[in-house]
Amino acid sequence: MVDITDASESARTILLGLNREWQKKQGDFFVESPINFVTAIIWFLRKYQNGAYCTLPHAIELIQLDYDSLFTVMRLEKEIEVLINPFVNAYLNDVMEQLEGQIASAKIALARLSSPQLYYVLSGNDFSLDINNPEHPKVICMGNNPQKIQTYGAVLSLYVNRLLKIINQKNKLKSMLIFDEFPTLTTDIIPTIATGRSNKIGVCLGIQDASQLRKDYGREQADVIMSTVGNIIAGQVTGDTAKQLSERIGKIMQDRQSLSINSGDTSISKSRQLEFAVPASRIAALSSGEFVGMVADTPDQKITLKAFHGEIQNDFQALNREEEAYVPIPVIRTVNSSMVQKNYLQIKQDVQDIVRSEVQRMMGDPALAHFVIRKN
Repeated sequence: MVDITDASESARTILLGLNREWQKKQGDFFVESPINFVTAIIWFLRKYQNGAYCTLPHAIELIQLDYDSLFTVMRLEKEIEVLINPFVNAYLNDVMEQLEGQIASAKIALARLSSPQLYYVLSGNDFSLDINNPEHPKVICMGNNPQKIQTYGAVLSLYVNRLLKIINQKNKLKSMLIFDEFPTLTTDIIPTIATGRSNKIGVCLGIQDASQLRKDYGREQADVIMSTVGNIIAGQVTGDTAKQLSERIGKIMQDRQSLSINSGDTSISKSRQLEFAVPASRIAALSSGEFVGMVADTPDQKITLKAFHGEIQNDFQALNREEEAYVPIPVIRTVNSSMVQKNYLQIKQDVQDIVRSEVQRMMGDPALAHFVIRKN
């Protein structure tokens, strides 16, 4: 993170991921307040000892401290003073009901991430997220747990949010971002879709249905995502999504013939009229392996027939031979429960050490002693 706006985006991503209903309430006092507070927590850790303890587990543990200790150490960082002032003033003026309403929603949400296993994954410094770095290109694969989509989805969203900001730069390698079940993430993908192409970034979003995107992101943002993408490939879908796809593929001139028979003669009339190339009813009845869609082209690679409706022909024997030749992923590190538990306790101890050392330093310095809060 380069500046405090990065911390703000990270705080917003993690809290909106843990509280999906907040997506539709952005701007509300009791939504923005916890986001500001978590922003202050993250930026304090980023500035403290040059980010040595700047991890999500340390932020979770720091926010759970008693208010005296928490506000005392946070007042040391000038850059977050404007963010924490409303909370400090509310605490000093005994406006506890408002303060708890502002902070408790963040504490309760983040507490759902407080587990030894998650702490182990989220701490440490195993690799960086600059996947398109010419010096050290890499492949990062992250997977969610179907039984814990809400909780783990927020964590994955935080990783994705930071990755999108890091890779969308000039003079980097070509890269591809593939998101299956994209609506389980809470991240602003629109800038990357819109500007990533100029930086050689391809984005592939996998969703079950457009209605799923509207449910999790709100109609406005979902419509922007659907309208911004250049290529669209769809299998069997129904309802509004099928109608939207049919309209996107467009109409073509089609021959029509009508037969009229009466007692005197038989007449045949022929006509041509514009009709949907792939009707919504056809999209709703697609078989497995059948797809419709539209592809984008470039100025020097024009595509005459951009819309398509076809079926994928799989060579199942070749696929089976390929799968049989797979090599197991090598084990890099064996992790046991004692290592996980030790890391969990160490993070808790780190936060206690930060508070104790800083309060002692402030008490011994007359210029800082007035920052110490001892309300109780």
